[in-house]
Amino acid sequence: MNYNLAHFITSAPDIRQMPEDIGIEVAFAGRSNAGKSSALNALTRQNHLARTSKTPGRTQLINVFELAEQKRIIDLPGYGYAKVPEDMKKKWQAALGEYLQKRKSLKGLVVLMDIRHPFKELDQDLIFWAVDSGLPVLCLLTKADKLKQGLRKSTVLKMRKEAKNFEGDVTVEAFSSTKGFGLDQLRAKLDSWYLPVEENA
Repeated sequence: MNYNLAHFITSAPDIRQMPEDIGIEVAFAGRSNAGKSSALNALTRQNHLARTSKTPGRTQLINVFELAEQKRIIDLPGYGYAKVPEDMKKKWQAALGEYLQKRKSLKGLVVLMDIRHPFKELDQDLIFWAVDSGLPVLCLLTKADKLKQGLRKSTVLKMRKEAKNFEGDVTVEAFSSTKGFGLDQLRAKLDSWYLPVEENA
């Protein structure tokens, strides 16, 4: 897949205003300060595809990007940021839950977590939901350049061990949007979701 071709289609407050539910979608989700926008920009080699902000929690809508015909990246609202008003937080979480539960074209979920604070309660809730629904999950431990190599490797190994507790298809990789590592693993995983090998091939 050529991720450089990603382009913005629409922002929707809920699934009723999203494109038709056909084809393949991969959703990116994470806490509001997990570096989701930076990861999307690094993946697509576009500096301004997803808006980055020094104020976490700016993604308030479901943002839809098209890669190719019937192949989309979904940027879900960030969750868990304390400074967002409670009613707005509930509204985002309702949109997030509805999308995850009802969207048939959703084929994989990328959950982004700061490598220094992985698998917080909301992250785990999201992953357990995905596993229960039979969805594969890629956990990206972002901002991995903030840790020295030895600690980074040991953290990834520890989180891979913890991920077995989800009892599903859950992969863990270190990621840095600034240094570029983890990008190859991200692209390879996305390729496997967007371009599934035909069973009878």
